[in-house]
Order: sequence, then C-alpha cells, then structure tokens
Amino acid sequence: MFTGIITGVGRIVAVHAAGEASTHGKRLTITCASDYLTDVGLGDSIALNGACMTVMALEPAAGQFQVDISAESLSKTAGLDDLGTINLEKALRANDRLGGHLVSGHVDGIGQVTHFAPLGESWDLRVLAPRALGKFLAYKGSITVNGVSLTVNRISDTAAGCEVHINLIPHTVENTALHTLQAGSQVNLEIDLIARYVERMLTLPAASE
Repeated sequence: MFTGIITGVGRIVAVHAAGEASTHGKRLTITCASDYLTDVGLGDSIALNGACMTVMALEPAAGQFQVDISAESLSKTAGLDDLGTINLEKALRANDRLGGHLVSGHVDGIGQVTHFAPLGESWDLRVLAPRALGKFLAYKGSITVNGVSLTVNRISDTAAGCEVHINLIPHTVENTALHTLQAGSQVNLEIDLIARYVERMLTLPAASE
C-alpha cells in the first residue's frame, strides 16, 4: 500500500531481458540517492512510477537496486522498459501519515499527456485517460499519475476518452519526475481505490434468497 507521496526520484540505468521468449519479462537496475536505501531490505516493495515492484537485489552503498518485472506488467504499464527518470515511493508503514490518498500500486490504465505548460506560478497538466476509467474520475477527486497523488480540477468526456485537468504546484514539479513530461508522453494511471469498491457494490446483482 502507498499514498502517492513520492519519497525519491530514481533513474532506470539498465534493462536486461529475463529470457529469450516474448513471455519473459525484464530485470531493471535503478539508481537513487545514496541514503534512500538505508531502510530497505530484499523483498521490500517500492513503487516505480506508480507500479508496485519487489526489490530483488540491493546495493545500498552504491544507491542501486534491481527489480524483476513480468511481461504482463510491462504490457499494462508505460515507461518501465526504457532508461530514464522515474518516481519512487517506499511502501506505507502502519504508523505513517497518509499524506495523499490510498494507492495500491496497481496500474489501472495508461494515459497520454495532451498538454503540459506553465500557468502562472503553477503548471497545467492534462491527461487523456481511457474511456473505461472515466466513470471513476470526478471533480476534486483523486488520481495517481506515474505514482503521484493528484487532485482532479476538471474533467472533459470525449469520444477519445476522459481528459483530466490537473494543476501542479512548483513543489510537485521540482520534487518528482513529472517535470520530464511533455505532450504525447504516456503515463501510468491508478484510480481512487474507494471508487473501485463503490462501483463493485453498485453493479453486483443482489443475491437471491
């Protein structure tokens, strides 16, 4: 479980095939700040751009760790099989503050950035989400974009999908990898966890007596 509050920014520096077949995944090597891994152990969970992964190898002194990502996970996410900067979040502890919202680390869909530009002192980010996710998105609701817990300022439903408008404050842009986005970038999206349960309760047929 996570909160969408990014605890570090890392970089994928190597991507190796886990096997020769297309059904095999990849092993990623990620570097981060030298002190980021001091409380991390083998088997711990770290979200990479919003996707929960398990630490398989660890070199704390070098600020480096490795994860294995399956072909299935690669097909459901964006940006985890390329070199580049990524958002990191360690798993939530029971006594931690819930600064963002409840995030599972399971990507619900891939969105596409349609607009990203300065707006006053902030930044205007717009993401086109798949139409299937539109019913879970609401004004002032929560959405996770590449692992970052964000508030929806406006939504526009179109034939192509649901465009989500988000205002990013300078702190978020400066302390996450979201500053690397541009129009056309693909991003990992996770809807609000509570919305999933509400949808399930509303659509499940009543049990016959």
